[in-house]
Amino acid sequence: MSQVFDFGERVEGYEVKVLNERELRAGAGILFLVAFISFVNCLVMKNIVILQTFVWLFLAEFTIRVLINPKYAPSLLLGRFMVNNQIPEYVGAKQKRFAWSIGLLLAIFIFLMTTVFPSPTPIGEESLHNALIGLSCMICLVLLYFEAVFGICLGCKLYNLFNKEETQYCAGATCEKHERAECQKFSTSQLVVLGIFIVVVFLMILRVV
Repeated sequence: MSQVFDFGERVEGYEVKVLNERELRAGAGILFLVAFISFVNCLVMKNIVILQTFVWLFLAEFTIRVLINPKYAPSLLLGRFMVNNQIPEYVGAKQKRFAWSIGLLLAIFIFLMTTVFPSPTPIGEESLHNALIGLSCMICLVLLYFEAVFGICLGCKLYNLFNKEETQYCAGATCEKHERAECQKFSTSQLVVLGIFIVVVFLMILRVV
């Protein structure tokens, strides 16, 4: 029973329990894709049924991850299948559990707002209730996107802020101080190009709005 209700793996050479970051990023990508489709469908079709279905799955997913054992979470099992030929990259389990606890709280909140206490106004109309649902969904999408695309666990960053214990084994060795390689540094010309690009995109958005 203790092997079922557990969190993280014991791997030789690591002082604390760890998880395979490659599987976690793959799982985040899978969830992001389904969440994005559900959210867009809700906005375009003005129908909350598909979003409600996803929220059920999202809540079950993070309940398993946080309260039971991440090795049984469906998205992580799919992620393991997708990246099983890649060499594992291990990260500390503690900060991941903290980050996923945030995801679980968001899942509970969205579940309550969409299913237990559904909006009194039609989906798509302006109301505080719908705005809270939209904001919560956007937060989830941002967290999943950063994890899947950039390998940046924003919830883990919060763990570092609120926990005095030194975090071990972060993705990309970001817990450790190290000198950046030349390919990671920005030249003045690169910064200028990036700045121009941001300004152009901002002006285009203003024009559309």
